[in-house]
Amino acid sequence: MLPHPITGQLFASPVPAGSGWPEDPAAPTSPVARTAAEVAVLAAVDSLAELDARVSVCAACPRLVTWREDVAATKRASFANQPYWGRPIAGWGSAEPPILIVGLAPAANGGNRTGRIFTGDSSGDWLFASLHRVGLARTATSVHAGDGQGLIGARMAAAVRCAPPENKPTPGERDTCAPWIAREVELVATSLRVVVTLGGFGWAAALKALRDAGFAIPKPQPKFGHAHEVVLEGPSGPITLLGCYHPSQHNTFTGRLTPEMLDAVFRRAQELAGA
Repeated sequence: MLPHPITGQLFASPVPAGSGWPEDPAAPTSPVARTAAEVAVLAAVDSLAELDARVSVCAACPRLVTWREDVAATKRASFANQPYWGRPIAGWGSAEPPILIVGLAPAANGGNRTGRIFTGDSSGDWLFASLHRVGLARTATSVHAGDGQGLIGARMAAAVRCAPPENKPTPGERDTCAPWIAREVELVATSLRVVVTLGGFGWAAALKALRDAGFAIPKPQPKFGHAHEVVLEGPSGPITLLGCYHPSQHNTFTGRLTPEMLDAVFRRAQELAGA
């Protein structure tokens, strides 16, 4: 048992559902999906809060369960004094978001440690700093669940909810996880106006999720590009898919993505959303 870095409460790694971790959406009794078929069944829920709870205890992909829990147990040396979340990461932010930000998966020592999507590493630092500059986040940093951060008119989600080895989920793992984000899109569709995708992986995953949620996807499938926009018709009206280079160290260190470029994408998302 180790102390949570914000609250000081002691937790095991991985964190048991409903044990008091900040922002944990699950209860000890939350139903657990253990197969792809069970994911499809359990994703068919009418409450976003219940969907988040079920996502956060999913155990349908044995390789990902083993990896995320092994990382939580062994820990990176720089975080050896912290408990690790070690579970799937639910979507986070507004329940009625005009803007949805989609990435591929949480990082092994990022979201898998903190319990909040896209936090705990340099990519998250870039992302939240930009969101704050344009007015979509309360503060400029997000280091851990329970740190007081909040999104304004936006929501974040990963296409694959568990940290995968080498950041590469298999096609089967991606497809097993797909009903979670498809249902999440359906549940926020009435407010949704823009989907911002982080990188080409996020773009492809978002298109699949949107197709699964009933949106019409052009053929051939639109290609990813930074600041590239595609209007998609859906059951609740049109939305715009907006591409953004992923704020990875490869892109930020080389200057392929600058703070100004990242800010411009989110300002464009606000414009398209009518914010």
